[in-house]
Amino acid sequence: MTRFTLFMLALLCCAVQAQAEGLVASVDRSRLNSGETVELTLESSDVTQFGKPDLNPLEPLFEVRGTRQVNQLNTLSGDNRATTRWIITLLPKENGSVTIPPLQLGEAQSQSITLQVVESETQDTATKLAPVFIDASLDQSSVYVQAQAILTLRIYHSVSLYDDSSLTPLQVPDARIEQLGESRTYEKVINGLRHGVIEMRYAIYPQHSGELAIPAQIFSATLVDTQPVQDAAAQVPKSGKLMRVSSTQMLLTVKAKPITYPADLPWLPARSVTLSESWNPEPDHTQVGDSLTRSLILKVEGLASSQLPPLPATDVNGLRRYPDQPVLGNQNSERGLIGSREDREALVPARSGAIELPAVDVVWWNTFEDHLERSSLPARTLQVANNPSMQVDTPAGMPQVDSAADSETLWRWKLSTLILACTTLLGFGLWWRARWQPAILRATQTGPSPRTVLDDLKRACLANDSHATRQALDAWARQQPETLADMAARFVPLSDALDGLNGALYSETGQHWQGEELWRAIKAIPIAERVQDPVGDSGLPPLYPK
Repeated sequence: MTRFTLFMLALLCCAVQAQAEGLVASVDRSRLNSGETVELTLESSDVTQFGKPDLNPLEPLFEVRGTRQVNQLNTLSGDNRATTRWIITLLPKENGSVTIPPLQLGEAQSQSITLQVVESETQDTATKLAPVFIDASLDQSSVYVQAQAILTLRIYHSVSLYDDSSLTPLQVPDARIEQLGESRTYEKVINGLRHGVIEMRYAIYPQHSGELAIPAQIFSATLVDTQPVQDAAAQVPKSGKLMRVSSTQMLLTVKAKPITYPADLPWLPARSVTLSESWNPEPDHTQVGDSLTRSLILKVEGLASSQLPPLPATDVNGLRRYPDQPVLGNQNSERGLIGSREDREALVPARSGAIELPAVDVVWWNTFEDHLERSSLPARTLQVANNPSMQVDTPAGMPQVDSAADSETLWRWKLSTLILACTTLLGFGLWWRARWQPAILRATQTGPSPRTVLDDLKRACLANDSHATRQALDAWARQQPETLADMAARFVPLSDALDGLNGALYSETGQHWQGEELWRAIKAIPIAERVQDPVGDSGLPPLYPK
């Protein structure tokens, strides 16, 4: 039974893939007014298919106004891919929800598409009779400051126009303007007469409250030769005449920021907000020194990406943070812009144990429901394990104290302290006695000598090799009388140089690291804190011991 199910799922996946590659349907818009046309595009990448799609299933619900075929050859990574597109102009016969049925091309079949056809707004009598006119509309009469208002300009023409048509640029004082995609062209029947339509959409973001005046837009074009018009009431200009029409000036009411919005937070008016995060790799098995990339993604409907504030940084004790440049993006939709912002940062755990990451909150104002909202990511805990190869970087002098210690545990601590004090006194006495004894030659050291390790560190630094420098630095630090963390805490230039090295190792932006600064810091450590230079030491006892 299981094999049969897997076999059927594989067949279903292959069928879906063949359908996607065989014939794909798309429309230039899914919402239109009655009497307007829509462009249906059928695309096929199967070079073995000939002929054209069967359009008979469209006849009950649509009037086919025209079809055209476009053949295209694309080259991607040395591979040639041929595609064929059929662009079909359709006029819906009904209002409401209208479905474009699946169409057949050989054995391939397209998917169905649902359109929303709404009742068109009535035009006045003078507008209906004009051969060229502009219709300007706003999606809402009032918006909050810095929120989005969509202006739609539709240029109707019942006569043919030359390609020299132009529209004045939209300029609104005290407002940011974003054009929503390229202009779209389609047809619409008004009062029984077919009109060509040129549609342009703009997103307007007022910067101050009050009344915002949207100036009239002027469209100019040269008319092409036209056929005689039977209706004497229709005044059609002569061929070759320059035609100028303008839209009406519009007023937009801009509301101030609500008083209930927190004053210390950035103002974020939007229709919807989505906040998400991703990790690379997943922080399930993390050790000290591992590099984790955390991405916080903010998607806002109704604002451009340039208006989105930076997300809170992960400033947590025990994590070293290396931020990356934000990634901004805009996407056009039927309801305007969808802005996105992705903030990425490399996080490197500096200690083991549980590290608490706080919740991420984004406060915004819902312009659709007109109230304050909050989108957040819950807090999470990173469980960081010890990394044996990074013991040199583990901070020393941090005893683990049990808060629930009883009297027996306290007694053990007292005994350990007494033994430590006795051994310390014994060691001090032996040292005092050894001062009056002749010097003894040191035993031959196993492994690489301090001079060899230091030379390896110097060569790695001057070669600007961050990984080799890290290994040589660990070997050198193990021969020092104190840990690398203690030396960095005592010597500030060394701490800065180590931060630069870690940035080159773990940050995505850390490139072209220069090791000369680290080598200078190593050489500048006070001589009393370094191991005695074996070359400068003759290995003989002093001539006159004290």
